[in-house]
Amino acid sequence: MEMAQELHVLAVDDSHVDRKVIERLLEISCCKVTAVESGTRALQYLGLDGEKSSMGIDGLKVNLILTDYSMPGMTGYELLKKIKESSVLSKIPVVIMSSEKILPRIDRCLEEGAEEFLLKPVKLSDVKRLRDFILRGEGDDNKETENNIKQVCSRKRKFQDDSTTQSMLSAVVTAHDIESSSPESSASSESQQPLSKQSKIG
Repeated sequence: MEMAQELHVLAVDDSHVDRKVIERLLEISCCKVTAVESGTRALQYLGLDGEKSSMGIDGLKVNLILTDYSMPGMTGYELLKKIKESSVLSKIPVVIMSSEKILPRIDRCLEEGAEEFLLKPVKLSDVKRLRDFILRGEGDDNKETENNIKQVCSRKRKFQDDSTTQSMLSAVVTAHDIESSSPESSASSESQQPLSKQSKIG
C-alpha cells in the first residue's frame, strides 16, 4: 500500500548509466521509478496499442514520463508525439532531457506539449521540480497526494543515511563520467567542446 502513495515516474533512456542516475535521484525524491531503455518499450509498458488505461503493465498509474531526446529507433520527441496523440495518455505530463541545448529542438518539444526540457546531467533540484508537474495534474486530490508523499518521505528518511545515499549517487555519476569519455559519447563530447574552450579563455 505504501508504494501506491508514491508518485510513479516512467523514465526512458537508452544509456544504462543515465537510467541508474535518474532512478537514484527520483528515489531520493520519494518517487517510484520504472526505467526502460527505449521509446518502443515505454509504449509497450503503457499499453498504448490497447488504449485501455494509463496504468503500466504492473498495474500502477504513471504520473509522469521523463524521457531522453536522443535515442535510437524512436526519439524522445517521437515518443512525446505518440503520447500526446493518445486519447488516454495525453494528460500524462512529459519532460524531455538532452545533453545538447539546441533551441529549435527545445521549442519543438514544448510546442508539442512537453512540460519542460531539462539539460543533462539532471540534478536533484530538477527532479524535485518535477513533483510540481505531477501534483499540478492531480486536481482536487493535490493536498491528499502531497500529504501522502510527505508521509512516505518521512518514513524513508528514518531508514536512509544521507551520506550513504550521496556516496552511492557520486559513484553512479563517476561511472557516468567514465562512460562519457568513451568513443560512444564522442559526438556529445565534441558538441560541448566549444563551451570548454570558451571557459578556459575566460
